[in-house]
Amino acid sequence: MARGTGAKPMAIPESTAAADGGERRADVADAARVLRRFRQVFNAVKTHFQQVERQAGIGGTQLWALSVVGAQPGIGVGGLAAAMDVHQTTASNLVKSLVSQQLLVAQRDGQDRRAVRLRITARGDTVLRKAPGPFAGVLPDALAALDSQTLQRLDHDLGVLLARLQADDGSGRIPLGQ
Repeated sequence: MARGTGAKPMAIPESTAAADGGERRADVADAARVLRRFRQVFNAVKTHFQQVERQAGIGGTQLWALSVVGAQPGIGVGGLAAAMDVHQTTASNLVKSLVSQQLLVAQRDGQDRRAVRLRITARGDTVLRKAPGPFAGVLPDALAALDSQTLQRLDHDLGVLLARLQADDGSGRIPLGQ
């Protein structure tokens, strides 16, 4: 029992046969080893985001958005959302924050006054120059460096895990840094 909480400590289930009589579940040592690897991934991401915030003064997701606009001046909010693989509302909220910090400028486009074109400011460029890379974050950068076969295997295996977790499909479009 955890001290002072009355809660029982969480344990990884013992190795047992699957309910359908199929494959056996992983044993405790295997599950613990994989859990440690997930912790390493999340801690590497967290450490990078903390370093970004210390050096650049903005969050990792904001830095990524800023870098996309810096690389593609005139991009719209929809294009930013697509480039970051996030929901358009998420991109819009990032833009509002970056505009309020005077790191981006949002200009209405020509005749269609609804369309907004984004440009980085001199202040935003200064933030980018002092920020540690990779701007998209260490996890997207590491994944992009993997070969196709490894990515396909990871995608399949994580899909199995996510099904077991009954995870919300929409949560995949929320950046880790938020």
